[in-house]
Amino acid sequence: MHEYMDIYSEMASLETGELVNSAFGGRYCGPIPPRQRVSLHRAVALSFYTDKMYTPPNLFTGTYRFINASEFEVGTPVPNTLCSFIIEASKRKTGLLLSPTYPGIYPKDVTCNYLFSGQPGQRIRLEFRDFDLFFGGPHCPFDWVRVYDGPDNSSAAIGTYCGQQRNLVLYSSDERLLVTFYTLPRAASTQNRGFKGIFEFSESFVKLDFISKHDAEHIRGSECDQKILSKKESTGFVYHPNYPFPYIQKVVCRYFIYGMQDSQNLERVRLEFQNFSIPKGENPKPDSTCNDGYLKVYLRGQEATDSYDKHDAELCGERAADFPPALVSDGPRLVMVFSSGELQGRGFKAKYTFETEYRVPGTAAPGGECAFTYRSESKKRGEFNSPRYPSNYPSHTNCTYMLDATPNEQVTVVFDHFKVRADAWNATAGLYGGATCSEDWVEAWWVGREGSRVPLGRWCGAAAPGPLHSPRGALGLMIALRTDAEHVASGFKARYVFEPAKSIFGDCGGNMSGAEWGVVTSPRYPLPYEPPARAAASRVCNWFVTARPGKRLLLNFQFFAVEGHLIDRGCPAAVLRLWYESPGPPLELCGEKAPADRWQYLSSSNSIRLSFIIADKSVGGSGWRAVWTEVTAAEGAACPGGALPCGAACLPRAALCSGLQHCAHPLQHHQHCEKGVSGGSSSSWTWWWVACGGSAAGAAVLGAWCRRRGRRTPRRPPPPPRPPPRPRPPALPDTV
Repeated sequence: MHEYMDIYSEMASLETGELVNSAFGGRYCGPIPPRQRVSLHRAVALSFYTDKMYTPPNLFTGTYRFINASEFEVGTPVPNTLCSFIIEASKRKTGLLLSPTYPGIYPKDVTCNYLFSGQPGQRIRLEFRDFDLFFGGPHCPFDWVRVYDGPDNSSAAIGTYCGQQRNLVLYSSDERLLVTFYTLPRAASTQNRGFKGIFEFSESFVKLDFISKHDAEHIRGSECDQKILSKKESTGFVYHPNYPFPYIQKVVCRYFIYGMQDSQNLERVRLEFQNFSIPKGENPKPDSTCNDGYLKVYLRGQEATDSYDKHDAELCGERAADFPPALVSDGPRLVMVFSSGELQGRGFKAKYTFETEYRVPGTAAPGGECAFTYRSESKKRGEFNSPRYPSNYPSHTNCTYMLDATPNEQVTVVFDHFKVRADAWNATAGLYGGATCSEDWVEAWWVGREGSRVPLGRWCGAAAPGPLHSPRGALGLMIALRTDAEHVASGFKARYVFEPAKSIFGDCGGNMSGAEWGVVTSPRYPLPYEPPARAAASRVCNWFVTARPGKRLLLNFQFFAVEGHLIDRGCPAAVLRLWYESPGPPLELCGEKAPADRWQYLSSSNSIRLSFIIADKSVGGSGWRAVWTEVTAAEGAACPGGALPCGAACLPRAALCSGLQHCAHPLQHHQHCEKGVSGGSSSSWTWWWVACGGSAAGAAVLGAWCRRRGRRTPRRPPPPPRPPPRPRPPALPDTV
């Protein structure tokens, strides 16, 4: 307010009134001196004001000098412009490129164009030795320098630059280049000095035909950098500069080979050399085996953070022992940096291949398809997952996972995460198959050593498969993921364990035959079942129930409480699989059966199989109890010979006196017990006698109980639960 200095450095004339029309260069006070100024034209004016009566002689001091304006005329001036020039190689092959008033603060509201025009076959190199512009953000919205790879601003832009730049070196693709310097009109003064660069026209820069002829793209602004983008599992070749002739000395070229990476695709890059000869040099370097030229390879995307000092391979040499092995990127990007050094060599030729990257552990198929194998000889336990897990799996994908056990082993698979797209999921509790999963799904099979396959089920949505366990003597398990061309989900993660083979019944279970009915329960029932022993992958119980030839089996669950939920989360910790229809996959059961639910199943043959598998992550549950009965199929509305109708089955007359709930539906013919049990077979009497300990007292107790049961007027039971409908069996895979 009391003392200040005004600066005017853009005066077009020496008239005093020009100060009013001239751009104001700023007002300064305090102890910090203004930055250096260079006049835009012929004059600089300083205006000092003070309201004090006395000022010391050393209030401010400075120096000035007159310089030749030709330093800023970098070429032929364009008429009627302030700072635009045409620089022709025929007049000057090298020179300086200066912003107006450099190194003083550059002026406001100017646009300067510098057009470089060389001879055919030449390229232009532009190196900024100093670059200091006002930085308004990464997109340079205020002051900027823009470089075009051609003669005008309709040409492709190499880049737009502002702020402070270091080591900014640019090359044109051909003999023409345009540089535009723009500053914003504004009242406030900037404190930036502009730029200083050197340019060169030359025929000796790298010719770009080794890039354009081989399906690559030159990176504008570089001497010989190139990028190669995948065309979906495509392949091609990369070469040294000047191929097929020996390479040029003292050249650095970068190769950016990028595979696909989006919501549907993820690739990796395989690099295989066919020719390689880069001399090592004679003067050893302490931190490198390559003393002259080299080819550095980056497999982990280090270029994204400019970590070029952290290469994965440094290649050089001319002997057979120096020939590089095949290299595979860890992700979708592979980058090479070739430096030719001072010695000349024959260079290299390499084949690149974009392969689909599934990010699945295991032994991948040699052909690159989504197929993985897990062998017991290699690893006893491990994990596998859907492609790209935990990211979404790609659409239109078929993946298979083969788990091969030795002849004396079995394999268990437990799913820890499961989410497979099922937009049109019409699941009914416990039912799996083509009617349930029609978009994306996971399937599983038992695989026999002769190549046969037994389907285990099809799953989708959030209902995870129950633990899978290969039977004794089988080769192992095969699991497949099928996805369509529509939306996707996160997929699955599973783990496997190979263990010594158990008996055909597993850890518990058994064989049931020779009786008309019986009971099968979970281990320790009515106590809760327990998880497997420590370090064991699972506890398996298999029951095989067989009726007489020509008969069928009716299975009715009286109680069922196994951890899981058939629709919301599936049966990942424990599952009961029921084989009762042939052919077809088993029925998976978990969750809780409500008292009103009817879980009753009629076999299509004279045998059924129940397999109860408890995974190591189980926390236990109440278990289950089921009654099986040997029946005949009902023909029409009535059952022959006084048999008791139960849905589509006919129960033996003696079943009513057994004290068991053979049928989920109420039985109406209670008079059978009043007439005695003579209609029952001797085998059923034998079965009950054995159940009572095989003693005469047991038989007497059983007879007294049955007579008392016959004299008592039975109460009408509540309506039995209705079994869920069975969907149409899914299409089975081809059997080898």
